[in-house]
Amino acid sequence: MPEIKTLITFNSLFPHSCSSERAKSAIFSFLPILSWLPSYPVKEYLFGDIVSGLSTGVMQLPQGLAYAMLAAVPPVYGLYSSFYPVLLYTLFGTSRHISMGTFAVISLMIGGVAVREAPDSMFPLNGTNVTGLVDFEARDARRVQVAVALTTLVGLIQLFLGVLRFGFVAIYLAEPLVRGFTTAAAIHVFVSQLKYLFGVKTKRFSGPLSVLYSLIAVFKDITSTNVTTLIVGLVCIVFLYSVKDVNERFKKKLPIPIPGEIIVIVSTGVSYGMALFENYQVDIVGSIPVGLLPPVIPDFTLFPNLVADAVAIAVVGFSMGISLAKIFALKYGYSVDGNQEMIALGLCNFASSFFQTFVITSSMSRSLVQESTGGKTQIAGLLGSLLVLLVIVAIGFMFEPLPQTVLAAIIMVNLLGMFKQVRDIPALWRTSKIELAVWLVAFVASVLLGLDFGLLVAVGFAILTFRAQKPQKVLFFPTNPREFPLLYRLSSSFLSYQPQKHVYAEYLGLFNTGFKLLHDSLCVPL
Repeated sequence: MPEIKTLITFNSLFPHSCSSERAKSAIFSFLPILSWLPSYPVKEYLFGDIVSGLSTGVMQLPQGLAYAMLAAVPPVYGLYSSFYPVLLYTLFGTSRHISMGTFAVISLMIGGVAVREAPDSMFPLNGTNVTGLVDFEARDARRVQVAVALTTLVGLIQLFLGVLRFGFVAIYLAEPLVRGFTTAAAIHVFVSQLKYLFGVKTKRFSGPLSVLYSLIAVFKDITSTNVTTLIVGLVCIVFLYSVKDVNERFKKKLPIPIPGEIIVIVSTGVSYGMALFENYQVDIVGSIPVGLLPPVIPDFTLFPNLVADAVAIAVVGFSMGISLAKIFALKYGYSVDGNQEMIALGLCNFASSFFQTFVITSSMSRSLVQESTGGKTQIAGLLGSLLVLLVIVAIGFMFEPLPQTVLAAIIMVNLLGMFKQVRDIPALWRTSKIELAVWLVAFVASVLLGLDFGLLVAVGFAILTFRAQKPQKVLFFPTNPREFPLLYRLSSSFLSYQPQKHVYAEYLGLFNTGFKLLHDSLCVPL
């Protein structure tokens, strides 16, 4: 037989080697802005993005200041966290509608870690051990270091999971678990703001039973309530709640939502004119440095104590972000890449941490405003971040006389949506007792044990309720999301809706009734 010679080529040895097309695809996947910005329809989208960006930016300002208090760091760091990460998400994110920035639940988790690692007792004034005398400047500086190091670690974890294509992990946090957990987080946040509302001087607690300890501390000092502080806070709560109600009732008639939070910030001028701090001892925001801080390398020696907290925050933060992103993608008929979202969030947290920010994720309240005011693309978020930048570099000092009770009022009113999740209980009682059990375990464990241990217990219990059975495969042919009201209604449905395409979904029967979508697969064209 004649000898057969095999031609060995580079392509035969490395069939999956890089080509210009593959390299281009990888670059466009890593930087999604390169795929949509060149074809950006200026006439159709720009005006809506401008209005939406300004509206969202107006919300970013008071929320950034307020959520910094939850994170146990000075308010200005909330502004930094509302600028750098949002700017980066414009480059790396795939969702057109979510608003990145500070978020109450994540901020509270950060604050718990910061208080644990830098308690008041570590910073006695002038080196004394006198009870109540605290070097607040040294304490706050250390808490900023803890928050920044934690943010760096969270970013690294999210980047690692995203690169390894572990973006699906957060999808396995079932909806009842997430809603029970966030409802418990709302309890923690609300209780943490009572001392600012009443104007009492109590220390902050973290860990198991922290809610109970905080309530006891506030009621012990209730006789020292600053009446002026309480009145200002209650007036702001009533006003903000009324504005939210008006916005909801007349959302179809109002061109843009009434910016209740920024109107409340006008109290800055009232506070300055009435000299509330000097005359009535009302606690105010205080010093807000003008300008951006130079980059600083995080304190890596803190990492060993923060790993467990960072994992929990990384997963919770991504779960919040991807759930909102999928909801808007379903509604508007485009797709989001879960792994790229994980990478984008990791980059936002990691890179921004060098400029002294704390962990961010998407906010439902701001995202809904960004969508309802006509936002079409990530340009809206970019414009909102530029408004925050203006405050940082030019007019931040105007917020210095702002009473802290006003920020507490903003936080409390923004918890309303999470408190409404208790309505899940009767609905789950009628439909699925196991889902109800998951919800209640997540809620009770997180309230009593703290958010970190509570989440661990909730996940463990949810895993125990899983049914060991092979996933069932279902084929859908959606042409309009309204044809599938159940899927459309479920906020945990990670179904990528794309018109005129089959959507192949993999389901796992977890509970007594119905199915829960766990993993969405590729859409196959007709």
